[in-house]
Amino acid sequence: MRTGEAFQGFRLVTKIVLDKTGTLTQGRPVVREIETVDGTAEELLALAAAAETASEHPLGKAVVEAAFQRGAVPPDVQSFEALPGRGVVSRIGDREVLVGSPRFLTERGINLSSLAQRIPALEEAGRTVIAVGREGRAIGVLALGDMLRPEARDGVAALKRMGLKTVLVTGDNERTARRVAHELGIEEVHAGILPPQKAQLVRQLQADRSRVAMVGDGINDAPALMQADVGIAMGGGTDIAIESADIIVLSNRVDALAVAREISRKSYGKMVQNVTLAFMFNGIGIPVAATGLIYPVWAMVAMAVSVTAIFFNSLWGRPRLFFDAVLSVGRPAGEAAPQPA
Repeated sequence: MRTGEAFQGFRLVTKIVLDKTGTLTQGRPVVREIETVDGTAEELLALAAAAETASEHPLGKAVVEAAFQRGAVPPDVQSFEALPGRGVVSRIGDREVLVGSPRFLTERGINLSSLAQRIPALEEAGRTVIAVGREGRAIGVLALGDMLRPEARDGVAALKRMGLKTVLVTGDNERTARRVAHELGIEEVHAGILPPQKAQLVRQLQADRSRVAMVGDGINDAPALMQADVGIAMGGGTDIAIESADIIVLSNRVDALAVAREISRKSYGKMVQNVTLAFMFNGIGIPVAATGLIYPVWAMVAMAVSVTAIFFNSLWGRPRLFFDAVLSVGRPAGEAAPQPA
């Protein structure tokens, strides 16, 4: 937790927005199925890999890796343009190649009617579908799958037990997003969200004065992380996401989110207890000392007791630190503390 606001604010959060890819999933998608309309699977994979060579998106990297694993040699690319949340436009030879979501290719005038039944079936199976088109004609589709993090289900369940409303946000298709949300028990789903719309979604959730946390790991998540009352980045995410966040989950584990909120709650509780202890000692001690009813030496003792009480109260509930602190009294510097049974 980078700031005092993060320590204090996370305990007040009532809604938490979870990005899908790289946060709830492992962020290592692989090509599962290849459906061709024209040509062979190797030709389709090589063409898609060529178009995605310069892409930094996990899906694009997965396509390139699959091409090399299958021995498909991508042709040379003359130009490349990435459209965040949609796809890429490349020129290979003298032909324009489009690789992206089926909706993106449809918007660019490519007819996918020959795949009209197969695409929904793949999406229902939880796949992310990438369509490939060349010179205005559909070439085929690639279906990619990404595994959920092993602890994701328990992590989401722990957040719900704490009373938080969980919200799934993704640029992926609606069917895949609903399937993931169903597996994890997430109530609210926002699919097909473009990068600029993530911050807008956070603002909408804040409209009723709710305190919202956003969890993400990618470059496109940075604006939403900054918009949220508490931005949380996975430690394995991009540098921009980490710099934009208030809390960084170094372990990359979803169940650490519930631990972080508990730390926020207990830390604030300890602060209130310590302030109360300080006011009790000083609120009683100062008037008594001012009347001359206490010797100065006893006032010094009372102040020392006050500081010591706050110190041990801060350690209370953390047995290992408390144990080490007690045994360190009178121990020579540099000598290790004995281990508790």
